[in-house]
Amino acid sequence: IRDTIPEVALSTDIIVGFPSETDSQFQETVQLLSELRFDTVHVAVYSPRPGTTASRELEDDIPPAVKKERLNTIEQLQGKIAAKINEHLLGETVEILVESRVKGKWQGRTRTGKLVFFSDNREYTGKLVKIHIEKTSPWSLQGTVNTAK
Repeated sequence: IRDTIPEVALSTDIIVGFPSETDSQFQETVQLLSELRFDTVHVAVYSPRPGTTASRELEDDIPPAVKKERLNTIEQLQGKIAAKINEHLLGETVEILVESRVKGKWQGRTRTGKLVFFSDNREYTGKLVKIHIEKTSPWSLQGTVNTAK
């Protein structure tokens, strides 16, 4: 996909600690994440939900401590991957759709869903704005309004 659309952003959802998940299966998930390098991974710990097939037919056999450890492993790995992906945007100008102002900063999202923060006194809600990226982190970008035409 990235060969065809280089700027594509890929995301996935993962449940760790699903009943009968083995250490080997979990390590396969970790390896897959390392290889595929998703921009975003939504990860959650399995918990039985009343009325679902899993809660009726599968024993919740993964200890809570193991679930937490697996969650932390995925979150740490994804943090490193996302940090590297976002570093490539440092110094670039991206277009964002401004959503709202929170704690004195405007926030919006790029076309690929990356969260961007910037400060400015003007009104931007609902506007497309070009932002020069000056700081990156695994979970967001920060910059200033690019006034160049």
